[in-house]
Amino acid sequence: MATWAYPPLAPEELKREEDSALARELEWLLSSLQESLASLREGLQECTALLAPKEPGSTLVLSSPRSESLKGFVTRVGTKIIKGDIQLRLASLPPPRGATSTRLCLSTVPGAPELVLRQLASVRDSINQSLDVVDVSTYTGDPHNASFISGQLQLLKENIAEACVALKGETDEVKGKWWETNVDENVFDPPLPPYVSFHLVVEEAALVLYIRTLELSSASNTPASFTPDISISGFSIRERLFGPRLPPHDEAGEVFTWKGEEVKVKEKIRVESQDPSLMSAMSKILALHHEVQKWIAAVNVVMGRDDPVNDE
Repeated sequence: MATWAYPPLAPEELKREEDSALARELEWLLSSLQESLASLREGLQECTALLAPKEPGSTLVLSSPRSESLKGFVTRVGTKIIKGDIQLRLASLPPPRGATSTRLCLSTVPGAPELVLRQLASVRDSINQSLDVVDVSTYTGDPHNASFISGQLQLLKENIAEACVALKGETDEVKGKWWETNVDENVFDPPLPPYVSFHLVVEEAALVLYIRTLELSSASNTPASFTPDISISGFSIRERLFGPRLPPHDEAGEVFTWKGEEVKVKEKIRVESQDPSLMSAMSKILALHHEVQKWIAAVNVVMGRDDPVNDE
């Protein structure tokens, strides 16, 4: 679309008029952003309330689909799991004498270690930092300074993006470092059985529990005294009839350094439970992140910047 003025203006005067119009538009945009920041503050406070430690908390059922391998529940209050009772029936984990399953019960003994969801603590910290940025943008700094507001919006975008990443579970703790984030065995009463990994994380705003039974990697290399499927040709009868045997889980054969020992995963089970409060918080945070990106794009356009706004 062409831009022209009548009567025609000299190039220098036309440039001055364009700069003046942009300055007025920038001033209007910065003023309107103050109202938007007030709305953003309310949205962040709603997210804080959803993550706040309010009794009685959220009680979530944990149940393995189509099997009795894992049954139980946990109760989340804020960033902590305050109650939990889980029954395990795994072939690689023999139950105590006289019992039909292995029970993992969260300890209620005074002074026992707490089971803290560090991802939710990270989300809470990111939201609090975002609220601080909003307060500085509104009350401390110059709300009509475009460079200042642009920098504050970038801080907001980064903090809110970190909260999104933590709630989605896109962190090293969730994606592959389970062997480095061991739960204190004394969180449970009785203590967690030896060579059992209990890994509770947040993925896509849901609580996800991974139970792994482990064995020393050297023990798994000991040859069996009798292997009925071996044949002279190198192919077992079972493989001839049904094809090669599939691995029992996606970590079969891998070696991990867990509590200073090299171990392999004998059995692995994953159970997911949707948390309505976390789902609502993630929905709000994603919407707030999208709004801040729009504001950054608008400020960049009016300030004549060509910096792209990358989705995170």
